[in-house]
Amino acid sequence: MNLKSTALIAFLFLFSAFASFSQTARKTEVSISEGKFYINNELTYSDRNWKGNPIEGLLMNSRMVQGVFDDLNAETVKNWQYTDTKKWDADRNTDEFVANMSIWKSYGLLSFTLNLQGGSPYGYSQSQPWINSAYTESGELIPAYFKRLERILDKADELGMAPMLGLFYFGQDENLADEQAVINAVSNVIDWLHSKDYRNVLIEVNNECNIRYDHPILQPERVHELIELVKSKEKNGYRFLVSTSYGGGEVPKENVVRASDYILLHGNGVKDPNKIIEQVEATRKVNGYTNKPIVYNEDDHFNFDQDLNNFTASVSAYASWGYFDYRMKDEGFEEGYQSVPVDWGINSERKKGFFELLKEITGY
Repeated sequence: MNLKSTALIAFLFLFSAFASFSQTARKTEVSISEGKFYINNELTYSDRNWKGNPIEGLLMNSRMVQGVFDDLNAETVKNWQYTDTKKWDADRNTDEFVANMSIWKSYGLLSFTLNLQGGSPYGYSQSQPWINSAYTESGELIPAYFKRLERILDKADELGMAPMLGLFYFGQDENLADEQAVINAVSNVIDWLHSKDYRNVLIEVNNECNIRYDHPILQPERVHELIELVKSKEKNGYRFLVSTSYGGGEVPKENVVRASDYILLHGNGVKDPNKIIEQVEATRKVNGYTNKPIVYNEDDHFNFDQDLNNFTASVSAYASWGYFDYRMKDEGFEEGYQSVPVDWGINSERKKGFFELLKEITGY
């Protein structure tokens, strides 16, 4: 082999390595300092105030947990068919999600909650016979789910968004065989996120840890063990920020408050906006609380045309707020972000009300 050939091979190797790196190089990193969120070391909503309330450092969000939804139960999958095609299509669902992300961001939405076991596709339901879980019974990752997740997280990274990724949902955790499977799933997800070098993802171990979980390690008394597991998995000096949530109106317990990097609250069932302020204040008084951000990432109360609503109350208490909406009885396809199949656009009056108020508050 002559010198020119050797040089050419070396060039091609370096070019290939650079191309591979450039495909995975990340643009967005989320961090927390002194109770405030930063994206790429800049305060979110920097210098923004609204009606005398500081907005900078908050993380406004929406519950979009069905972004990677599928149903592996042949008996129930027919429930989610699109009206135009008369069939369910998990890739279409994710494609349409990704297509709307830049629109959400243009209104000031910097975060959204996904969940690898979704949420009730009816909004609320007791019996949940569908199978929507990104894990095998032993906690291994199902590739199709993670291909869809990668499309969403890549787009979020490109846009400068910081999604909250939920790992478990109480309607689906029974699809994991035992506690070791739960631990395996947590480890496998965090390892996968590290392998993709994401730094824009916040972790929510499970949605509403105090609601009907089968596995004790996902229940309030022990869920901090999984929070600590996530925190222990560091790579190249980086670890993922992590928390978990409780049901509507609940104040988190001391073990979760101490272990979490940020505190998640839900406003479901809280009809009086003043009670939102009281919930935030009570959370700050829990033993072990330090200056950590408080984030609502689920609240199904609206009244966005009124001066005082759960959103504005949360802002007045310096807590981030998250919109939760589903298709109610006899409503059309355009309603809600949790009901499957989902219209991921801003096409209903409730969605428009939220995003218009979001834009006003954040100054986008």
